[in-house]
Amino acid sequence: MSNYAVIMAGGVGTRFWPKGTTKVPKQFLKIANETETLIQQAYKRLEGLFYDSKIFVVTNILYRNEVKKQLPKIPEENIICEPTGRNTAPCIGLACLFINQFEHKANVLVVAADHLIDDVPEFHRVINSGLKFVNDKGGIVTLGIHPTNPETGYGYIQYDADNFSEVELEKNGDSTFEKIYKVKTFAEKPNIEVAKAFLESGDFLWNSGMFIFRTDTMMEEIKKFMPELDESLERLSKNIMLKDFPKHLEKEYSKLKSTSIDYGVMEKAKDVFIIRSNFGWNDVGAWDEVYNIKEKNCDGNVKQGRTVTINTKNCLIINDLKMVATIGVEDLIVINTENGLLICKRGEAQSVKEVVDYLRRKGLDQYL
Repeated sequence: MSNYAVIMAGGVGTRFWPKGTTKVPKQFLKIANETETLIQQAYKRLEGLFYDSKIFVVTNILYRNEVKKQLPKIPEENIICEPTGRNTAPCIGLACLFINQFEHKANVLVVAADHLIDDVPEFHRVINSGLKFVNDKGGIVTLGIHPTNPETGYGYIQYDADNFSEVELEKNGDSTFEKIYKVKTFAEKPNIEVAKAFLESGDFLWNSGMFIFRTDTMMEEIKKFMPELDESLERLSKNIMLKDFPKHLEKEYSKLKSTSIDYGVMEKAKDVFIIRSNFGWNDVGAWDEVYNIKEKNCDGNVKQGRTVTINTKNCLIINDLKMVATIGVEDLIVINTENGLLICKRGEAQSVKEVVDYLRRKGLDQYL
């Protein structure tokens, strides 16, 4: 099999203000630990599965140098720079266009740069199953995560428990079998009542946003369901080797709508499959998740930087400046940086995006 990986790294991470900004979004921050950024962890998880020459990164033109700095082993020509963000469908289509320069039926894994995975060996096993499946049978495989709670911040995927294929993998002379199920439907982020119903049904999984497919399959589905994107990619394919390709790319991207691959392709395609996965996935979507994954002290606090905490419990405090002191508070998120100071209740960090939207409307871009 000829396998490639694509790391999507173009997001701005607005829910991680004030530490995450348009200049340095969350994928380039050391969110989960103090030694590696999220994109470095995403790359490291691919070691042993893919050659560096077959790992591509799609990012915004603003972050090209940051990607080069943080991922020095990735060939410079494998850093694909979008002139502006247009969501995941154009991102994945553009990556396929670049990979097709080398092989027209390559197997591709697409992952996000800002997710966390605890069990890397299990992740590798699942990926190998998906790569073998699409290599042999085609279709598009997505990875579904066993839900542990009625989460309202994730999309869901319903699968057909009675309609599956098995993929055989051999390791050290032993065979293992992976069931790959047919997808019934995709569901948007639900309210709490619907999320509880999904959990009770037993046939809904969290949508991880990771996909496995052959390039010819994905390009055919884009042609079928996203003709405008297909036409842009066709025009770009004729200019991809030219020195002024970035100008052609900017021109085409200015015409494209912002569309997710879920909405543009996955919800419409017939041959979509899912692997039930359990490798400790977290999309680290807001500061609340950072608190959840970090080790707490005896008071339930997570602290980073210069802090003094008196009668303070169950708080996340990250301080990049002189000193932060808290007295008699509980369940707070306090993030203090040169860009600003955030104070919010734990459980409400998703609303940080509203702060960013407000600052942008008021033209206060110096804080973004």
